[in-house]
Amino acid sequence: MRAGLITFFLVLTAILAGITAQWPPAGFAFLLVGPLAMLGLRHLPLDELSARAVFVITASLAVTSVAGLAALWPPGAYGALVVAPIVGLGIVDMIQREHAIRRNFPVVGNLRYFAEGLRPGVQQYYIENNTDGRPFPREERSLIYQRAKGLRDTIPFGTERDVYAVGYEWINHSLVPKPAAHPAPRVLIGNGACTHPYSASLLNISAMSYGSLSSNAIEALNRGALDGGFAHNTGEGGISQAHLQGGDLIWQVGTGYFGCRTAEGGFDREQFRAQASLASVRMIELKLSQGAKPGHGGILPAAKVTAEIAEIRGVPVGRSVISPPAHRAFSTPVGLLEFLTELRELAGGKPVGFKLCIGKRREFLAICKAMAETGLHPDFITIDGGEGGTGAAPVEFSNTLGCPLTEGLVFAHSAITGVGYRDRVKLLASGKVASGFGLVRLMSLGTDACYSARAMMMAVGCIQARQCNTNGCPTGVATQDPSLTVGLVVDEKAPRVARFHQETVDAALDLVGAAGLESPEELRPWHVLRRTEANVVQHYGNLFDFLEPGELLQPIPPPDYARAWHAAQANSFDAASI
Repeated sequence: MRAGLITFFLVLTAILAGITAQWPPAGFAFLLVGPLAMLGLRHLPLDELSARAVFVITASLAVTSVAGLAALWPPGAYGALVVAPIVGLGIVDMIQREHAIRRNFPVVGNLRYFAEGLRPGVQQYYIENNTDGRPFPREERSLIYQRAKGLRDTIPFGTERDVYAVGYEWINHSLVPKPAAHPAPRVLIGNGACTHPYSASLLNISAMSYGSLSSNAIEALNRGALDGGFAHNTGEGGISQAHLQGGDLIWQVGTGYFGCRTAEGGFDREQFRAQASLASVRMIELKLSQGAKPGHGGILPAAKVTAEIAEIRGVPVGRSVISPPAHRAFSTPVGLLEFLTELRELAGGKPVGFKLCIGKRREFLAICKAMAETGLHPDFITIDGGEGGTGAAPVEFSNTLGCPLTEGLVFAHSAITGVGYRDRVKLLASGKVASGFGLVRLMSLGTDACYSARAMMMAVGCIQARQCNTNGCPTGVATQDPSLTVGLVVDEKAPRVARFHQETVDAALDLVGAAGLESPEELRPWHVLRRTEANVVQHYGNLFDFLEPGELLQPIPPPDYARAWHAAQANSFDAASI
């Protein structure tokens, strides 16, 4: 009965509309149809009708009303400008097959998708408090922006953090504080086997490829590195013209060998030699894995692969670029060290190292065992944490794969110390460094210098919109869309990068001095404390097992390392029989 009545009025409306189009006076018939429709519909249990039926009824009445009004008062036909698009949208919603909500709830179902699109911004700007945002809370983002712009970076009325919450960390001060070290100390990398060692800043720009970031963003970062006297890691995407603004470069070579790649995707020695000879290239970093997606390789969406990027990387235009998860140039721990030695020679004696996120402890110990057995070693090792960021990664890889930086750094520091090579291998750390305390904390755990990626992005304008994987970054940082990159003015943003770097390092040195230390080199695990339970506080020296020099080489290795150490073998990443 209901369906029949609805169909009747629809057909009648259509017939009258057609007649009216040919003979306008027929529109007066709508004055009769409208009241009849209302009389009939008032007997329908609308609460039992589907949303589709309600839309059909409402659309019919709206069309009837506009037609009747237009017959009496011709300007009333303008009401069709409002009614027609809404009715048209509802019809499209009912016909389309992709979205069940739109199909079942014409017109109003679109509000769900509209609200879903608004949610991240509403959450960030109107709901989250200063300490709850992720990956970076508003408090940290504001600190980065304020320091980058040279604005006041103090906070009023005390901390908003719960200092009695489990996980709260702090550094103990001294009653005999020391003046902050100025100028800031630097870290000499490659002072053993290198003929061109590099004096690095305590804080540098972490690996972010041109392609993932726009040319304007890369150029601003490199100019900032030049002005501030620190290094800029190229990321695995190769060296672009935007990188060559005078700032020191750490050239990262990944599994795709971009910039030193054969047509088949292998390693090209002559291309590597040519690139490594560039004056701006100060160190070479071989990427084994990345914290945000360890064991996965790099991903550059097709939308970002422009002709320029394709030329730099040696890949086809307009196709997604997926780096292999593993290297082809070597397959064993000894092979890795031999490859690094070859890279050092090809680079003319510049420091070489590798970057990884700690996974299987046995595999890293295999590299350490290979050092002990061959005498070969990298000049530096970069430890990336599982909390690291990236433009695009599978959810499972970002959320649940790879060791967090704190545990990974402590393990790597102890493992290298345990085989007696810590004085020859510098440790760099990368993972959400955004403040002076972030630097101090990692240096107390054993790192010599730090990288920062997302904080440096924020210094050039990133607002944590989390659109990096869409090519739609609204600030022009992580996109190749010219209509968006034009908004990032290099001359304005480059000084912000240098200023953020300087003020963050200065803040770290202030903390070091407040702790009664002359230099960051004096930081030790016991200088940083963590609340582990409601009424229990422990320093890092108690929380983690730090090895003594050569301890892994003793006949009986430390219990926590024994099984992995015995399973590690220098000639294979596979486990030995134990």
